[in-house]
Amino acid sequence: MEIWINPRCSKCRSAISLLDAEGADYTVRRYLEEPPTRQELEEVLGRLGLEPWDIARTGEAVARELDLASWEREPAARDRWLDALVAHPILIQRPIITADDGTTVIGRTPESVRSVLG
Repeated sequence: MEIWINPRCSKCRSAISLLDAEGADYTVRRYLEEPPTRQELEEVLGRLGLEPWDIARTGEAVARELDLASWEREPAARDRWLDALVAHPILIQRPIITADDGTTVIGRTPESVRSVLG
């Protein structure tokens, strides 16, 4: 299992605490220090069944600088969104947990974190 975190994020810390309490075996990826590649991001989006705009943190300062809220949310704009997430990983929602079986969730609630524990 792998979890993408920002250690400053309370939801990430909560997810780690829950995984630890459950005795889960996982690898931490500090995705701001080791950003996902475009291919990794596309794979995660495929597993989540989401589009890049669905996992974008539009409240971040860089999102306001890019005026992300005004960007179209349609297939023709997908590459633009992916480029932004790859260039500015702070825009990626967190934590993202991928279980060994490929199941992937955004672990912002205890329920979603538990859902990958099998």
